[in-house]
Amino acid sequence: MLAPKAGIAWRAADGVELYANYGESFHTNDVRGATISVDPVSGLPADRVPVFARAKGTEIGGRIERDTFNLALVGFYLDLESELVFVGDAGATEPNDATRRYGIEANAFWRPLPWLALDAAYAYTYARFRGVPAGLTRIPGSVAEVISGGATASPVAGLDITLRVRHFGKAPLIEDGSVASDPTTLINLAAYYTLGPIRIGAELFNIFDAQDADITYFYESQLPSETVSVADRHFHPVEPRQVRFLARWSF
Repeated sequence: MLAPKAGIAWRAADGVELYANYGESFHTNDVRGATISVDPVSGLPADRVPVFARAKGTEIGGRIERDTFNLALVGFYLDLESELVFVGDAGATEPNDATRRYGIEANAFWRPLPWLALDAAYAYTYARFRGVPAGLTRIPGSVAEVISGGATASPVAGLDITLRVRHFGKAPLIEDGSVASDPTTLINLAAYYTLGPIRIGAELFNIFDAQDADITYFYESQLPSETVSVADRHFHPVEPRQVRFLARWSF
C-alpha cells in the first residue's frame, strides 16, 4: 500500500512560520474481525472486515515563536475509509462506515514572569459518517470540543505549583444524535519539590469533587427487578476528590 506524504513550510518572518501538509496512509482494524468465521453470540457465519482501512488527511497552519510566547493554530481535514467504534456492552471495537472530520486546533504558551508560565489548548472537530442515510451520520463517542489549560508557578528554586483544568464537551452516543453524553470538567492542583535526585509532590485531584462521567455509552441492559431490557446511558464516573502523593529518586 502506497502512503504518499508531502509538506511545505515558509518562514514568513522572524519567529513566524506557515506550513501545509498532506498525507495518505491506513489504520488497522481489529484483526479478530478479519479472521472471524462464526459470530460468537448467534453462532451464525460472520462477515469479515478488511485488515487495513485507508486514510488521508490535510493540515494547514501557522506558528509564532517568541522568547516568552508561543502560539500555534492549525486547520485539519481527515477522511477514513472505515471508522472503528467502541461497543460498550461488548467491550470491543467494530468497524463502521467511512467518516470525515475537519476542525481546528490551537495551542498557546506564555511566560509573563520568570517564575510563572501559562498554557492553553483548544480543539474543535466536526465528525460525520459518509455514505449513510440522512439523520444517521453522527459518530458515537466523537467529542466535538476539548479545552485544557493551566498555570505553573515556581516561587522558589525547586518548587513547582500547578493548577490544571480539562474539559471535554458532549458527544453523541447513537448515530441519530438524539442521545448524547454530558460535558466533563476536572480541575487539579499539585505541588512538587525537587532537591537533587529526589522529587516529592502532592496532588489534589478533582478539587471541586465533580460528579461528571469519565466515559459514557448507550446500549440495552436489564436489572434483576426489570422484566425487559431498557436502552439507556451507561457511564463510568470520574474519580472523586482525593489527595495523591509522589516520591521519586533518580539515579
